[in-house]
Amino acid sequence: MARKQIKNRRKRGRRSQGAPIARLLGDIGVFCMTLLIGLAALFAYFARDLPDTQALWRDTGAPKITLLAADGSPILIQGASAGAPVRLADLPIHVPHAILAVEDRNFYHHFGVNPVSVIRAFIVNAKEGEIRQGGSTITQQLAKNIFLNADRTIKRKVQELLLAVWLEQKFTKDEILTLYLNRVYFGAGAYGVDAASYRYFGKQARFLTVGEAAVLAGLLKAPSRFAPTSHPEDAGRRGRLVIEQMVTAGFLSRAEADQVIAHPIQLSSPRFSAAPFFVDYALREASLETQGIDADLIVHTTFEPDIQSAAELGLFAGIAVTPDDLEGVEAAAVIVDQEGAVRAMIGGRDYKKSQFNRAVQAQRQPGSAFKPFVYLAALKGGASGDDVVLDAPVKIGKWAPDNYNSKFYGEITLREALARSLNSATIRVQENTGRNAVRRSARAMGWRGPLSPGPSLALGVDAVSPLDLAAAYTPFANGGLRVEPYVIDRIETAEGDLVFSRAGSNVGEAASPQVIAQMNDMLRGVVEWGTGRAASVPGYRAAGKTGTSQDSRDAWFAGHAGDFVAVVWVGRDDNSPMPGVTGGRSPAVIWREVMVRTLETQRPSSVFAQDDPIAALLEPGD
Repeated sequence: MARKQIKNRRKRGRRSQGAPIARLLGDIGVFCMTLLIGLAALFAYFARDLPDTQALWRDTGAPKITLLAADGSPILIQGASAGAPVRLADLPIHVPHAILAVEDRNFYHHFGVNPVSVIRAFIVNAKEGEIRQGGSTITQQLAKNIFLNADRTIKRKVQELLLAVWLEQKFTKDEILTLYLNRVYFGAGAYGVDAASYRYFGKQARFLTVGEAAVLAGLLKAPSRFAPTSHPEDAGRRGRLVIEQMVTAGFLSRAEADQVIAHPIQLSSPRFSAAPFFVDYALREASLETQGIDADLIVHTTFEPDIQSAAELGLFAGIAVTPDDLEGVEAAAVIVDQEGAVRAMIGGRDYKKSQFNRAVQAQRQPGSAFKPFVYLAALKGGASGDDVVLDAPVKIGKWAPDNYNSKFYGEITLREALARSLNSATIRVQENTGRNAVRRSARAMGWRGPLSPGPSLALGVDAVSPLDLAAAYTPFANGGLRVEPYVIDRIETAEGDLVFSRAGSNVGEAASPQVIAQMNDMLRGVVEWGTGRAASVPGYRAAGKTGTSQDSRDAWFAGHAGDFVAVVWVGRDDNSPMPGVTGGRSPAVIWREVMVRTLETQRPSSVFAQDDPIAALLEPGD
């Protein structure tokens, strides 16, 4: 009996000891549940106004358009710019390695958030009483850059964590790193590694060396402070630190790092980083080809940065050495190749003062620059450059045009009449050939605008833009094929889907190669001994024509040399006269300076003779 009582007491003792443990476990369970509910409520509070993630691959809610030059480089539009989208697989491995080494060495091993870094940052911030350290991973930085602002608040930080976890669930590590490389800011207005590579080193990101990649990676901490263009010493120290971090992370060996450090980094000379007139026109053309398409677009243009730079320098040089006073006078120039691709465009002397694109939008009278179409019609009709025409006063009805300086030459060849740009002789050629034939000739060459039915047709009274005149002159350069001028080769979405592709620019034969050869022989005479002598290009047989409208309201030179056609126009926006300015003076000088530099980009080893561009300005005419 006593033994039985002892056993019962032991059982009651065990039950009394188990009750507090059960209660403790229950309390812990309730606490955990309450904590989870609280955390859920807290996360719900911070997540209730998270930004929309549908436009992840865009910079803004609107589709992004990236314009690429013919060499694949991004055309930077004024302030901030984004480079061409690049895939991780297209970059040398040391580019992502340099960034991972200093920004997030454990990128491929965490779930979007690095708990150790978060705890360390929490301790630092608690001591400081404010957010001083972020502990952000690359995924968090991407979330902040795309979706959030730069406010250093607890709410923004929690939202950053939530979005980082979401990104890791939604995308692969390589996709996240690709997004980061295309979005991160490298300073100097460059967003993305490709734009930064062009900004600092003048080349595509896929050609970056290890040292250059280290300099770019070093920029991410403080783009302004470590900019190699303004703080080269700080940038160098930061770049060496990145290289040391790459060694520590196992991305480089010690020997490789020492070799990289031993070779100094060469910054590129400033490239032509913006072609505002070309960009405006290309964007307009792209919008016409992509109406109704809601996607990020990559537009491959015909733009050549080196040729644009040559054209701009040539324009400035030509204005500097011209004998004319061009104060208050505007200028435009366009360069196309033999297929009609626009390689460079200058729509005015200062885009900041006026965005009106005179190369495309200005419709002005070409004057005698129209005369080649008159002589082309005559040659098509069986005439030759050696045929004789009378240059003497002419009167048709009440209309009695005069020659430049009222000088007449009597019986001369068609070649001389064109070279000297004689109005009376040209009108006689037109009237003998037929105005309809002249109009058909001009249309066949690509003339787009209206054409006068009267005898003044021969003197270029019908307005045309510099771009359209360049297109109409292109058959002279390519053997007689009419072309449509264009600035876009193809358009793709950011995912690589083809939206638009140019099938070809040749429209058809404008004139036979034999007739074109005869015309070029006559047009070379204009440059060699006629009114266009100031346009002579050393090393090339240039062919072209001067043009001056009535009262010198417009002055032109249009022609070709090498593989390019160029048109230069000068005039006033209010169409007021420019006393003393003719096509054989300022436009011819500018054309020469533009073409010398343009052609030199095609053969960089050549050395041109330093002829005086205005030495041949004897008896300047149209």
